[in-house]
Amino acid sequence: MVHQHGDHSNIPHKHRVNRLGAWMPTDNRVHREWLGRAIDHVDEHGEKELIPVLREFKDMIEGNPRIYMYFSEMWDEIPSKPPYQNDPTGQSQIRDYPHMLQILNHVFGRAPEWTDAAASVGMVGVPMAAIFDYAMGTPSGHAAFLDPDVNCMLKKILNEWGKYLKSPESAEVLGDHQAGWFGEVGYKDLMEVANAANKTSFVFEDMYMCQPSEKHYGFKSWDDFFTRQVHDSARPVASPDDDNVIANSCESKVFSVARDAKLRDKFWIKGQPYSVVDMLGNDPLSKQFDGATIYQAFLSALSYHRWHTPVSGKVKRCFVRDGTYFSEPLFESPVDGGNIDTGGIGVAQGYLSALATRAVIFIEADNPAIGLMAFIGIGMDEVSTCEITVKEGQHLKKGDELGMFHFGGSSHCLLFRNGVKVGGFPEVGRSENVPVRGRLAVVEP
Repeated sequence: MVHQHGDHSNIPHKHRVNRLGAWMPTDNRVHREWLGRAIDHVDEHGEKELIPVLREFKDMIEGNPRIYMYFSEMWDEIPSKPPYQNDPTGQSQIRDYPHMLQILNHVFGRAPEWTDAAASVGMVGVPMAAIFDYAMGTPSGHAAFLDPDVNCMLKKILNEWGKYLKSPESAEVLGDHQAGWFGEVGYKDLMEVANAANKTSFVFEDMYMCQPSEKHYGFKSWDDFFTRQVHDSARPVASPDDDNVIANSCESKVFSVARDAKLRDKFWIKGQPYSVVDMLGNDPLSKQFDGATIYQAFLSALSYHRWHTPVSGKVKRCFVRDGTYFSEPLFESPVDGGNIDTGGIGVAQGYLSALATRAVIFIEADNPAIGLMAFIGIGMDEVSTCEITVKEGQHLKKGDELGMFHFGGSSHCLLFRNGVKVGGFPEVGRSENVPVRGRLAVVEP
């Protein structure tokens, strides 16, 4: 049973945010250990010929003075102090953009896997985010990863990596070896996260649709595993006959509950206020959400990554809006003595709701007390492939599938119009995921 927590309509702060994420490793040593191994491998084996899409990236950097300046300066702007360097000399882990390209070249032949680091055990699910993590928090990195030309190139690069992640070769990380997802540590952590949401004790095949007697549980690629489906019995729909009960769209950890969101706001400042028009891709329907209530939650690499409709109703409009891939807000400049947030892009979810590649789905709820509402699936880092599986005009029952993320961790938002009396959201700061299709909130009729 999902435990309900108090509504946040009466909290003194307009916008509460949970800073804890579970996409990048919570222990920064894991990040550094993984990246250090990749760097050591590249340095030991010397430069290799870049794959075609990375050669194109190199040509773009060197052929455009603006982009050349960004990618040259961003590495120099990383502070020469812990935890940003790789060794006591103060040298940053990645030295320059040619070094970056060589490490990317190495990564592109591998799917995400597990790693041990010192006394901690963790997993790097988004290797490109680890490569860019410190650089994208610098002034030049901030400019680079907002640049339209850079983002077009990154989209092409990520699509190429996506092809590999759909290949049979990528399934090798699903083995039961130490770095495998079905190894002793990987399997244990995967099921601990899944069972904690509903306080159950399912094994993998009881939770997810698979073929346990086959190799890799029957998954043919990394992406096949990543977009696995959940059994209805493991994630039943909350109060299926009660339209006043809102179901959770994604297996996710609460990030924020906000009230009275403005149509337009300065989403890039430190508080990351929501900017509704920007979030909803400047769609004409966005004007109906002035003063909206917004719920946002975070999907980790261990989570289930399909989306489900929170209400019964008709799909009014749906589209994918292209955006940024590795941009994060520049709250403090390291050039001026500030620090780069080592929490990575997970702390920037409010900012990303207006900028990142995202899927927007407007739903006209059957319940008149809700009326028009919106779902936004927000791609983060590598996870910028948002696949919508419903069509405009289609009627859905609460809990039906809306679409899915591919390749990694992500975030999502639900928007309710001003005047909709929705409350009973899970507590911000809850340590475990809220189960998908479980009870999320209640609307007063």
